[in-house]
Amino acid sequence: MARNIQVVLTEDLPNVGKSGDLVRVRPGYARNFLMPRGLAAMATKDNVARIEHEKRVALTRAQKQRTENQKLADVLGGVKLTIPCSAGEGDKLYGSVTSRDVEEALAAKGHVVDRRKIVLEPIKEVGVYSVPIRIGSGVDAHVQVEVVAKS
Repeated sequence: MARNIQVVLTEDLPNVGKSGDLVRVRPGYARNFLMPRGLAAMATKDNVARIEHEKRVALTRAQKQRTENQKLADVLGGVKLTIPCSAGEGDKLYGSVTSRDVEEALAAKGHVVDRRKIVLEPIKEVGVYSVPIRIGSGVDAHVQVEVVAKS
């Protein structure tokens, strides 16, 4: 019968493993599917060492990115925005404040943030709100947004 062979994965594969893992698979699966598509390489000493080096480089790059994201989160955490809107009776807004409005207010203060990273349900009343911003890799910042009625 066919025995399993060891390969080093070069990309994440569901139900098989993550990139850089040393896994045992059937020879036909490795020969006919994984290797032709560049998803795996034979588990030689050189390939294992190369993949381990790439993992270390990616880990240090991710760690550096996380510290930069944390610095940005600290800066954005101290930002307070005031957004004037037309309001009617009972402090209800005509329209709503959306992530686009928060993005424009942040840009006016000199902070460039993609509006897709701003997690906000439309605000429909005057008040003070804490708006979360997903910066990346598990780092979030909260910006204080005060919605006031135009006079």
